[in-house]
Amino acid sequence: MIAYCNGDADAFAELYDRHRGALYRFIRRQCAGAVADELFQDVWTRLIVARRQYQPSAKFSTYLYQVARNRLIDHYRSSGRSPEDPRGDDPPDPPAAGGQQPENMAQTRQQASRLLSLIEALPVEQREAFLLHEEGGLTLVEIGEVTGVGRETVKSRLRYALASLRRGMEGWQ
Repeated sequence: MIAYCNGDADAFAELYDRHRGALYRFIRRQCAGAVADELFQDVWTRLIVARRQYQPSAKFSTYLYQVARNRLIDHYRSSGRSPEDPRGDDPPDPPAAGGQQPENMAQTRQQASRLLSLIEALPVEQREAFLLHEEGGLTLVEIGEVTGVGRETVKSRLRYALASLRRGMEGWQ
């Protein structure tokens, strides 16, 4: 990011390539498809606009997910919707399974769909902590910085989220 701030356009391309997948999944699992696409683009646009004011006080990924989280909050406030129902009628996108037998592929799709439904059903704070950890690769301290809570609170939210997901997936192994 510092190289990009100093005018290196290739540095932005590298940042985008490195973080686009995880960032998109983080946003996508908290709101519907078309809105997620718009918010995803808006996060990168905000990053471009704010590059001159960027101060490396934390890891870049922490900064990026803070921008994304703030954009999600702004979206929910302006739309009058609650993050409790992140995707509305938009069905989950199960991951593609390569080279499997049809029975295994169907089971994998069902498991993925079940897991995505369970993630959507988590309380907002737990879902956010889980996605920042799993999709963003952020540590407990970094998640705390992004969400404005302490490390122990993040740890509790993750523990409760994982316990809920495990309970929901019992019998699916």
